[in-house]
Amino acid sequence: MIRLGFSKSYRDSLDELELKKQKEDVKNFFLKNGLYIAMLVFITFVAISRPAFLSTQSIVNNINLVAKRLPIALGIAGLIIISATDLSAGRILGITALVSTALLQRADYPTKLFPELGNMSILLVLVCVIIIGALFGLFNGFFVAKFKIHPFIVTLGTQLIIQTLALSLLNLNGNSGQALGGLRPEFTELITGGFYIGGIKIQFYIIYAIIITAIIWFIWNKTIFGKNIFAIGSNAEAAAVSGINVDRVIIVTFILAGVLFGINGFIESAVVGSNSATTGVGAEFDAIAACVIGGISFSGGIGKVRGVVVGVLLLQLITTSLIFLGISPEWQYAIKGLVIIVTVAIDMRKTIARK
Repeated sequence: MIRLGFSKSYRDSLDELELKKQKEDVKNFFLKNGLYIAMLVFITFVAISRPAFLSTQSIVNNINLVAKRLPIALGIAGLIIISATDLSAGRILGITALVSTALLQRADYPTKLFPELGNMSILLVLVCVIIIGALFGLFNGFFVAKFKIHPFIVTLGTQLIIQTLALSLLNLNGNSGQALGGLRPEFTELITGGFYIGGIKIQFYIIYAIIITAIIWFIWNKTIFGKNIFAIGSNAEAAAVSGINVDRVIIVTFILAGVLFGINGFIESAVVGSNSATTGVGAEFDAIAACVIGGISFSGGIGKVRGVVVGVLLLQLITTSLIFLGISPEWQYAIKGLVIIVTVAIDMRKTIARK
């Protein structure tokens, strides 16, 4: 009898543990995926209530916008993984877009910023904006790594410096701050041209975004540098003890991010067509939001390329959904802000749970 009673008590304990584990699994599932579920429910509601949301043109427009925003998001993601960020990302994008436009205006454009400049090689201009982005990344990374200044402060200062440079560029040769346009058609064709599949135009910059994403995936997953990024984000002190040059990795990560911002500016110049001092303003906030939605943890050391892609896609679908619902732009900003706060709160909750 004693043995039977003991066995029953033991079985009861096992049942309680199993029930507790099941509850914990359900809790963890909703903690991990709750935001995604809520977003998908919202997007589904919009798709049902606004059928045009799922029209071919709407889908193509969303894909185009996702492709346009992927490079900056991938750059920001790499920085978040090392527990950093870059508030100057949008301004780097903006000034490289302005430089691209200024150097690739038509020779006969009436208000050409540099009238004495001939038709520069498009490839040479791309190299120029990549170098510009890399230099700003080097500047940010140097002060973060060598002087241990918080990335928020460094990149905020860089943001203000770049805005001054952008305004100065727009005031050259009597331009008086006017937007730059008149791009050479062969340049816009290289970016916004494309080919047709089933009557649907696939623009070239979608292909470029796919190539860039594949390169970043390779860097993150198949190189020593990529492994070092995650190691530093997880524990910088342990990474240093293991022989990783932490300062060098931080600087190179900022440089890589700057290169991506520069490439994004090059693409943006052709997509927008007429670029001004406001080009790229606030783009870093959408990129940060997309990263946190995509599971790039602010605690560092956690994130996947596919998560960035999913994050950019979901954020774009939410933005489009709000437009279809007739939500005013100012409330769209508020909703995006709320999404960021909720996502980071969930991320921090998951971090605490892991510890």
